[in-house]
Parts: sequence; C-alpha cells; structure tokens
Amino acid sequence: MNNKGKVLVFGGVGQLGQCLSKLTKDRNLVFLDEVAGNILDLGILRTLFVGESPEFVVNCAAYTAVDKAEDEPELCEKINSTGAGNLAMLCAEFKATLIHISTDFIFEGNVPMPLIESDVANPVNIYGKTKLQGELEITKQLEAHYILRTSWLYSEFGGNFVKTMLKLAKEREELSVIVDQIGTPTYGIDLAAVILNLISLNNHTAYGTYHYSNEGLCSWYDFAKAIFEISGSELKVYPIPTSAYPTKARRPAFSVMDKTKIKTTFNLEIPYWRDSLIKCIHAIK
Repeated sequence: MNNKGKVLVFGGVGQLGQCLSKLTKDRNLVFLDEVAGNILDLGILRTLFVGESPEFVVNCAAYTAVDKAEDEPELCEKINSTGAGNLAMLCAEFKATLIHISTDFIFEGNVPMPLIESDVANPVNIYGKTKLQGELEITKQLEAHYILRTSWLYSEFGGNFVKTMLKLAKEREELSVIVDQIGTPTYGIDLAAVILNLISLNNHTAYGTYHYSNEGLCSWYDFAKAIFEISGSELKVYPIPTSAYPTKARRPAFSVMDKTKIKTTFNLEIPYWRDSLIKCIHAIK
C-alpha cells in the first residue's frame, strides 16, 4: 500500500467499501458512511479534504437501485452525477487522485461484442444515464482520475444477486431466471484488490477510463445455476426471456466488457467468474 497520504473512501460502509476494508488494515484508509461522507454536502466535503489532505479519493457512493431510479430520477442524478462532480472539483483543488466506480449500464448493450472503453455510450435507463453524467463531470473537471466501469457486482457483503439467490434457495423449490441478458459477474473482493493496486502503484501516466469485471460471460440464468450448484442447493431453475419478467428499467441485453486495456496497462491477471464465485460462496458459508 501507498503510505504517503490518506485515502478517503466514500460509500465506505457499502458493499465495495466493505470489500476494501476486508483486504487492508491500512490506517491511511478512512471509510466514510453517507452521513460523514455526504457527497452532496460541499461543507462536509471541504472540511474532510482540509482535515485529511487525501492523496487518493475512492468513490464507491452511488444510487444503484436501477428500477427505483426510474421513479426518483432527480435523486439518482444528484448522487451519481452531482456528487461525483463535487468530489472531482475538490480533488482538483486539493491535488488528489480520484478512483471512481462506474458501470456497464452506460452502454445500450445491443451488439453481441465485448465493449471497449471508447465504444459509444448510450444508456437505456435513468441509472445508466446518471452514471454516464457522473463520468463526464469527472473527466471535465479532473485529469488525475481512474474511472473503473464494472458489472454485476457481488460479494459476501451487502445486498446482491448471489446473496438473494442463496436466500431463495432456502425458501423455494423452483425459480425462473432471465436467460437473454448476458454479462459478467464481478466479485467485489477482486475489484477491491485492483483499487488497492492502483493506489499502491500511484502511476500518474495511466489516468483514464478502464473496464474491470471477472473473465468470461454468462446469463443471469447461468449465474443462478452456478450459485446453486456450488452451494449444493437442489432448487430447480428455469430459463425465461426478459419479456416474461418485465421491469420498470430496461437493461442492456449484452454488456460484456473487454478488459484488455486494464490488463495490459497494469499487468493484471483477472480471475474467471466461476472461480471467484466459489471463493465468495465459501466466504458466505
């Protein structure tokens, strides 16, 4: 770890924040909840930046309720766009580097080809639109940034698909899961390790936008099947099309991301999604 300066982690008690906390006991990392680290309150933020003089800021804070966002577009935009812009502005002023977590949902996902960082963004829901706005706010105000787009995040912490499926396995005998949305699960511990690596390397020549998920691809149905198989559940799972399970927010049909850029820039080896899923389920059990 980098020992020169403080690292402020916003959204520090959320899923990814807890993954970071599990991987390091470095006292330079300050984990902030949504009150102590309110990214919409410039007074609170300025006091934090003055008091801590951070070298790095990690923004894990986000509005992530994809369907609910369709009913709360203004709140979603405030958190995902205005909040990200506030952090970028203060990072620029205090000469800190920002590591910001974004999403595969900035893409329309209508072409069955792995997405590269420069592909055209065309979000199909409010959540994706506000996350893209947040990226644009950061790139407009701050050169010293890493934007990490990730997908289908899960871990032993917080609420996520894996934990929901494990819960349902105890309550039901059968389940129908969508088969025609394709992406890549990302284990939060793996993503947290990448964030800590970026801080440790402190490479001023590598700023920019990167894609990070685990390797491989699957449907939500495949993901659920793997969860039940690995955990030893006998729950029956049936594949259904998106049309059979309408949601308020549209989802990308294919949002697999190409990780070539982050692998070559930082000499990373990325675990296969199923191997990481096994680790997570063992950690939960």
